[in-house]
Amino acid sequence: MKPFVFTAALLLAPIAVPTARAAPFADPAAIDAAVAQFTGVPLGSTGGAAQPVDRRLRLRPCANPLSIGWYGSRRDTVLVQCPDVGSWRLFVPLLVTAGPADAPAVLRGEGVTIAVTGPGFSVSQPGEALDGGAVGAWIRVKSTTAGGQPMRARIVRPGLVEVQLSGE
Repeated sequence: MKPFVFTAALLLAPIAVPTARAAPFADPAAIDAAVAQFTGVPLGSTGGAAQPVDRRLRLRPCANPLSIGWYGSRRDTVLVQCPDVGSWRLFVPLLVTAGPADAPAVLRGEGVTIAVTGPGFSVSQPGEALDGGAVGAWIRVKSTTAGGQPMRARIVRPGLVEVQLSGE
C-alpha cells in the first residue's frame, strides 16, 4: 500500500504547485517609480512626489502602460491614470518650495475670497480678481454680489485677498 500512496502523492504534486498569475492589484512602488521617472526627481526631494502612493490602495492592474502628465498649470501635481476603460486615476502632489516673490498667486478673472477685517471682526465674501498679482501685491477686486463695486485688496495667499479697515 505504501507504493500506491507514494505514487498518488507524485501524481497530485503538480496540482498543488501554484500557477503564475497576474498580480491582483497595481504595484504602488511601480507608480512611485513612474512618477520619479516622469519628474526626473526622486521621491521626497524638491520637485518629486511629496510622499509615496498610499500602500492601502487596491487599484486594478493596468493592461496598458500608465498615462502620466502634469495636472494644472502650476506643475505641482502629477496625474497618473490607467488608460484601460473604466479604470482609475491618481493625483500625486509634488514637494515644491515657495516660488519667486513675483510669481502670480492670483490671476485676473479668478474667483477669490475677499476678507474684510478690522479691530475684532472679519467678514468674507466671494469675489473676482480684476487684476493678477503675487502674494503681498495690491490688486483690484469686486464682490460677486449684485452691484459689487471694484475695491483694492492685498493678496494674502492664492485665492484669498484682504481689505483692512482701521479702527479710527
